[in-house]
Amino acid sequence: MPKGEKLYEGKAKVLYKGTEPGTIVQYFKDDATAFNAQKKGTIAGKGIINNKVTELVMHNLERIGIPTHFIERLSDREQLVREVEIVPLEVIVRNVVAGTMAKRLGMEEGIRLERPLVEFSLKDDALGDPLIAEEHILSLDLADEDELSEIFDMTHQINDFLRGMFAGIGIELIDFKLEFGRLYEEDEVSYSLILADEFSPDNCRLWDLKTGEKMDKDRFRRDLGGEVEAYQEVARRLGISLETEE
Repeated sequence: MPKGEKLYEGKAKVLYKGTEPGTIVQYFKDDATAFNAQKKGTIAGKGIINNKVTELVMHNLERIGIPTHFIERLSDREQLVREVEIVPLEVIVRNVVAGTMAKRLGMEEGIRLERPLVEFSLKDDALGDPLIAEEHILSLDLADEDELSEIFDMTHQINDFLRGMFAGIGIELIDFKLEFGRLYEEDEVSYSLILADEFSPDNCRLWDLKTGEKMDKDRFRRDLGGEVEAYQEVARRLGISLETEE
């Protein structure tokens, strides 16, 4: 599918205007970054895997009633999505203590939480995506109470489903990040909240259930090596073909 003008280039994706009104083409790159882009590198084939994993996850979430911006995968590295106004929040779900939570609270990684923890951060790379409280969100009018309630409900549904999906292939879903968008109707006033962005080993932590081995971008962040093999193994367990298309 032909792409329109470039709208935005981020750390892992490039967004282009779609040829149909209200659509965007997401192009997935192999670029890898960590620590707010202080560390940069490449994971060969990452873009293809992230594109196909996102396609599978979005399809599965649609089946359980979670509305998403996904329309269709166009190629190995491209997918067509609905254009939305992104809610300027990153929604972080934690099932197990890891990463920044462990550092921030002085806890050991691997402690399973009694209940899933939902955190919010302000979507702002320049500020390092700082954590914010619900009161910040409401006071700064980043989202209203109804939107926050809907985000909580959808987030917990997504977490419940994905934990089961990954457990079924021998992987523990440790934590992950979500973004939501406002999909406006033709009157440009009415809108609905839908899941946007991506879901891939780039924005979640996945540990092997038996060995605890990391199967996500932490292998890049922590110089563990084996990033390509880890991403490929996640795709293989999900039944995703990595054969490239002509």
